[in-house]
Amino acid sequence: MRYIKGYYSLFLVSILFFTSCGLDENPVYDLKFFHIMVNESSSVTVSAKANTIGTYNIYFSTPATGETVTLTYEVVAGDGLKEGVDFRLLQDENSITFLPGIYDMRVRIQWIAHPLDPTKDNSLKIRLIGNDKGYSIGFPGPARHQSELTITKV
Repeated sequence: MRYIKGYYSLFLVSILFFTSCGLDENPVYDLKFFHIMVNESSSVTVSAKANTIGTYNIYFSTPATGETVTLTYEVVAGDGLKEGVDFRLLQDENSITFLPGIYDMRVRIQWIAHPLDPTKDNSLKIRLIGNDKGYSIGFPGPARHQSELTITKV
């Protein structure tokens, strides 16, 4: 009788163990998305008196992958900034290729000292547009946080 109770207990424990470990019960968080930020923020300032090169990172958030992904972006200047006078883009193209194992790439902008008109929009936006794999732009969710970075020259 004691052996039957022991086998019965072992049987119950086995059932509980094997039925509680389904492969599809816990979703794997493998969302792939791109975002851009500086110090965890979607906006940053640069001095109108500065002659400097700004480096702005675009991040590819994904589990380890062996694929190559090309991201497109655009740079939109407000009506108070003029390319060649206030800033200069140091990339010739509006796309960046993330090779396998690379999870952040840079957009570089040379800032040129030049007086500003404070009544105008003195901002520059780096806006992530899309990619060749169809991954999300910005953090997952309807707000798409960090899908663009605003740099304001002050």
